[in-house]
Amino acid sequence: MTRSATGPHQQLALTTPKERFCALLLDTLWERYRQRVRYVQIYEEIIRQAKARFFNDHIALRTLATQQPLAGIAMISRIFEALGYEAAGCYHFPDKHLAALHFQHPHPEFPKLFISELRVWELPGPAQAIVERVLRSHRPPIPTGLLTTLARLDAQPVSPDDLLPRVVAEFEQLPWLLPSREDVLQLNEASQYAAWVLVHGYNVNHFTSLVNSHGVPELDDIEKTAAALRRAGVPMKDEIEGAPGSPLRQTATQAVVIDVPVHDQGAPSQMPWTYAYFELAQRDPYIDPQTGKKVRFEGFLGPQATHLFEMTRLPGTS
Repeated sequence: MTRSATGPHQQLALTTPKERFCALLLDTLWERYRQRVRYVQIYEEIIRQAKARFFNDHIALRTLATQQPLAGIAMISRIFEALGYEAAGCYHFPDKHLAALHFQHPHPEFPKLFISELRVWELPGPAQAIVERVLRSHRPPIPTGLLTTLARLDAQPVSPDDLLPRVVAEFEQLPWLLPSREDVLQLNEASQYAAWVLVHGYNVNHFTSLVNSHGVPELDDIEKTAAALRRAGVPMKDEIEGAPGSPLRQTATQAVVIDVPVHDQGAPSQMPWTYAYFELAQRDPYIDPQTGKKVRFEGFLGPQATHLFEMTRLPGTS
C-alpha cells in the first residue's frame, strides 16, 4: 500500500507513535476519497492559489445497526477509540431512524468524527429483511488483538507497513457479500441511507473544510468559499444550513456518482450510485451556557445534519 506523504493530517505537530499512525490512517483514507471526489481537487487548487490553509474539521462515516449480526457504530469507532478518540456528543434523528455519536481526539487539531447508524429495526418489514439477509455475511468484528496493538502503539510501536493495510481494509473493503441490484433499488425506496451503506460499506462519507482556518480575506467565510467553488464549476448545495450568527454553518458540494459493484441476476455487474461530497463548515464563537465564556462551538446541530444526510440521495429518486 502506498502511504500518503502529503495529506493534511501528517502536516500537524505529531509527538507520539500513536498520533503519527492515526494521522497516517486519516491521510490514507483522505487520499482515496479525494481521488474519487473530483471537487476536492478543485478546492485544493483554489486554496493553493489563495495561499490559504485547509484544516479538516470532521470526517463522517455511516453504519447499519442490527442485532444479528450485532453491528452499528462500534464496528468502526473501536479503531478510533483505540487510537485515542473519545465520544463527545450524542444525536438523534427520529424521522430518519438515525442516531450518531461524535468523537474528539485529545490532539486539538485532529478532525472530529461523526459516526452515524441506521436503526434497521425501525424500517418497514421488507427493508429490514433485505438488510438482515445481506448482513448475514458480515465479516467478524475487528479482532481484539488488532485493537490491542493500536492501543499500545506508544509503548510497543509497530511498523505502519504491516499495520496500516489491516486497518484501512476495515474501511475500504465491503464488509459483506455484494448486494444485488434489485435489493439496492428496493431498499432505496425505504431509506437512501441504508442503500448507500449497502453498496459502500464503511467507506468515508465526507471530509470537511473548516473555513475559519483559511486565513485569507477572500475565503474567510462560508459564503465566499462556496461562491469560489461555484465559480470554478463545482455544483453546490442550494442552501447554507444555519443562519448568519449561528455557532455552526454548513454547506456542501453535490455528491459525485460512481459505479459500484453489485450482482445482477446472479452475475457480477455495476450500477451508478452516489458516493460522497465535500463539506464546508464555519464555526463561530458562542456563549457556553455552562461556563458563561465565549468559545468556539465544536459540536453539531441536529437539524443541519438531517438536511446534509440527504446529499447522497440518488438524483431522480424521491
